Amino acid sequence: MKDLIMGIVSELSKMDLDDKVNAINEIRQAIHNASPFKSEPVDFVKWVKNQEVHANDYNPNSVAPPEMELLRVSINADGYTQPIVSMFDAENSYEVIDGFHRNRCGEEYSEITSRVHGYVPLVQIRSTQEDKTDRMASTIRHNRARGKHRVESMSEIVIELKKRNWSDSRIAKNLGMDEDEILRLCQISGLQEVFSSDSFSQSWTASLTDKELLDCLDESDIDQEESQDENRIFHEWQDWECFPAGFYKDKPPQGMTAGECEEAYRAFLADIPTFDNALHKLIHRWKNSCEHYLTNGKMNRIAWLGQAAMCLHTQVPSRFCGGYNLLTDSEKQAADFLALKYLNKWLVNNGRNPLDWDSSKSKSKADLY
Repeated sequence: MKDLIMGIVSELSKMDLDDKVNAINEIRQAIHNASPFKSEPVDFVKWVKNQEVHANDYNPNSVAPPEMELLRVSINADGYTQPIVSMFDAENSYEVIDGFHRNRCGEEYSEITSRVHGYVPLVQIRSTQEDKTDRMASTIRHNRARGKHRVESMSEIVIELKKRNWSDSRIAKNLGMDEDEILRLCQISGLQEVFSSDSFSQSWTASLTDKELLDCLDESDIDQEESQDENRIFHEWQDWECFPAGFYKDKPPQGMTAGECEEAYRAFLADIPTFDNALHKLIHRWKNSCEHYLTNGKMNRIAWLGQAAMCLHTQVPSRFCGGYNLLTDSEKQAADFLALKYLNKWLVNNGRNPLDWDSSKSKSKADLY
């Protein structure tokens, strides 16, 4: 065996760079085929010219400039310790599944490119994973394992998988998410079709009658808005004030349980002066969120106002809005009326007509976004 190895090394020493790399890859391929670990992609790492590697069009990972510089320093000092995960595509090149920024380092930084002679280390995913949806799922799993992914791109991938008829449970299993997280990513997308088969869970149920609400309004001022409002205002999710405030978070604020969050929501809505003050702050401070949601004639704007005011006042996410159902009927009526009052105040202040109860609520999950 030792003589065999020495003979191979001797032959390799006679070759130029490209031939030597190709020969090493072929030897590794042969060893991999005979390896007891051949089912594991990492068992066969090969070196490929960086111009033969290209990015995918769905990568949800984002690296800030300081982190990119840290990656450059790391690869410069320690060398490549992780190969790029790839798939050999129909264009006879390698599409990156994971390691886009490691590949960038090998392309963009001359000191690294020179050291590795314009090559980068690659492993290939299993052939059973080469369908695009499987590749997308693999990319997300790699990124989520490191805790890094861009929310908006994750949302786009979830939408793509749903359009390919993946169920929520299948997406959850393959992406390492729970179904609530999938729902929130769909909500961020703003696409109604992903909810077309779902019914909306009424966490805020109408309790005032139309007559009670109409008594509080001048009927001549009431406009039954069409659900498709051509004057709808849209803002990208990153411009919503509610997003960084924690409106869409899955977990309670630190130090609180889910039950405590729901109880806090109940107490907040039952305390009319506190709720009133929070609604006042909401319509003045969350300009983009209010424009995006309160101009949507198809959604339950009463529910959104309650959930948003709660989040602004206490940092409790909207998912714990079940506390509304802990209110008494009279408390629900008082909270409903106050939210409608502020909805109409915001509409009038923004050149729109006030609404009756039916025009301010919705029946489907799709309507909310």
